[in-house]
Amino acid sequence: MTDFRTLLADLRRPRLLIRAARYGMADYRRDRDLKRLLRQDKPLGPEKTLPRLIDEEERLESIRRAGDASYSLNQHIEVLIALMSELHLLPRPQQLI
Repeated sequence: MTDFRTLLADLRRPRLLIRAARYGMADYRRDRDLKRLLRQDKPLGPEKTLPRLIDEEERLESIRRAGDASYSLNQHIEVLIALMSELHLLPRPQQLI
């Protein structure tokens, strides 16, 4: 199983992007947002949704870094919001004592 928490903790993005995404998490509604972002009728569990969101975020990041005019800051923030929010829906791993 992929360790999404470590993967996202290692994510290096501009501070303003991350701050905007954290702020937007309060308004996240997975039924509405995932339908729009991933074009799926019924939201799947976070384990299946996170890999798709990660791929989409990486695609947007490469467009941003290339300076491509097709880059959408709003879409990038929305994907980051969904990514962070879906991560919070995963069960916490059991800690060994």
